[in-house]
Amino acid sequence: MRTRIAQSQDAASIAPLFDQYRQFYGKASDLNGAITFLEHNLTQQSSALFYAVNETNEILGFTQLYPTFSSLSMRKAWILNDLFVIPEARSQGVARLLMEAARQHAAATGAKGLELATGADNQKAQRLYESLGYQRDDEFYHYYLNL
Repeated sequence: MRTRIAQSQDAASIAPLFDQYRQFYGKASDLNGAITFLEHNLTQQSSALFYAVNETNEILGFTQLYPTFSSLSMRKAWILNDLFVIPEARSQGVARLLMEAARQHAAATGAKGLELATGADNQKAQRLYESLGYQRDDEFYHYYLNL
């Protein structure tokens, strides 16, 4: 297995997994919308997307990062927004490989760190993140305004 950083021409190949990811979270399938969204993000460089492939170049999973900034540290940071591994490749180290690619990218871009969120009931993901050194933030509450 190895990871690659996605370019805009990779959007159509990654989109089926992105569509599955959205369906996992209860969204309706929209493959054309997924292609358009990923192409836009990659063309505009508004996200960094890494994907994992096996020896036959089958895409096994992806992670997508979005840049943000910390006013207090006056540095860039990254939000690890999406992480998805196809069901057939789970428990084979794909998520860990993608998380390492994200960490290396954040370090290479001089970022302060990586931030992510997961469901309070997603014990498996929490174990993975904690095993990689992520620490749960119990100090701040996060709020969201739905528009």
